[in-house]
Amino acid sequence: MAVSEKVRGFISQSSWIRKMFEEGDRLKKQYGADKVFDFSIGNPSVEPPLELRRALREVAAEEVAGAHGYMPNAGYVETRRVVAEALSKDHGVPLTADHIIMTCGAAGALNVICKVLLEPGDELLSPVPCFVEYKIYTDNANGVAKFVRTKDDFSLDLAAMRDAITEKTKIVLINSPNNPTGKVYDEASIRGLAELLEDRSRTYGKEIYLVSDEPYREIVFDGVTVPSILAAYRNSIIASSYSKSLSLAGERIGYMAVNPAIADIKDVVGGLILFNRTLGFVNAPALMQRVVAKIHGVTVDVAEYRRKRELLCDGLSSIGYDFIKPGGTFYLFPKAPGGDDVEFVKALTKRKILTVPGMGFGWSGNFRIAFCVEDATIVNSMKGFAETFKEFGQ
Repeated sequence: MAVSEKVRGFISQSSWIRKMFEEGDRLKKQYGADKVFDFSIGNPSVEPPLELRRALREVAAEEVAGAHGYMPNAGYVETRRVVAEALSKDHGVPLTADHIIMTCGAAGALNVICKVLLEPGDELLSPVPCFVEYKIYTDNANGVAKFVRTKDDFSLDLAAMRDAITEKTKIVLINSPNNPTGKVYDEASIRGLAELLEDRSRTYGKEIYLVSDEPYREIVFDGVTVPSILAAYRNSIIASSYSKSLSLAGERIGYMAVNPAIADIKDVVGGLILFNRTLGFVNAPALMQRVVAKIHGVTVDVAEYRRKRELLCDGLSSIGYDFIKPGGTFYLFPKAPGGDDVEFVKALTKRKILTVPGMGFGWSGNFRIAFCVEDATIVNSMKGFAETFKEFGQ
């Protein structure tokens, strides 16, 4: 057998999003792109802002000696200083360039964090639904991923979290705004989680770290704000990227922000910098570091995603679908009529509608719709959504 059983298992578990995306490509070639309604993958549809395109041209035209060479492995000091200043204002925590490490996206950041903090056999705890690759990131560091269901409205179940924490728990990883639900954990939940982790850390005589995966932090609606884990809990680290806020998913540019009050900060930051290099990332892309430093704080037009959310929610609501309107991201996570998310997604596929079953996110019974698509895709898919809804006796 060419690959290990463990890898075979990971391939099976993590394949749903890409499987549906690839099925969409096949159908588009067969029927034409305008006849296929692909909601499978969270690929930003709103173009990068004009400021980014201008900054990119400016940086590319600069004649700076060594501009494409190696740099400090934490990233350019100038870029880290800009990020630190912006985050200090946003989170109300005094960060400096020394607390920021530029990374190859949030995924790169999370892999580095897991490698630095987890001993073999240590546990990473995450609420579900969640991004399926968290389990693989944990395993990459020889840790063990454990998952705890959220409440029915996808808010944190602190009692269930308390029961799940053991003496082996080292990291609690949250994702807010959440993929796939769009849920934004509120201030009370974050404060409650921080108090829980303080209590469990004292009980077990060890540090339990809170890590927040925040690439959707700027994609929020209706006045929703994302509470700061840095302000709530001292042993905290943020992993983020510009993939969604600037529509730069393909450029792999992000950062880690380490709480200045974190225990053993010198060792933690030193370890993060070391493994940012030795895991193979080496550096965050030099060109994009200089670009984002010029325009930090600029985002895509979030109102576009809000409008698409309304278009999708109004259409599905008129049919009878049951869902919780997302407070952020560009995902909707409705209940699957009939209760079997896999069978329902297969039925949608027959009508050339590509979505992802909830089991791919650790939560069966719902399915994910990525509404970062053209308006016509949303509007023209409604007939198929309605037919499939009726097919399942709803």
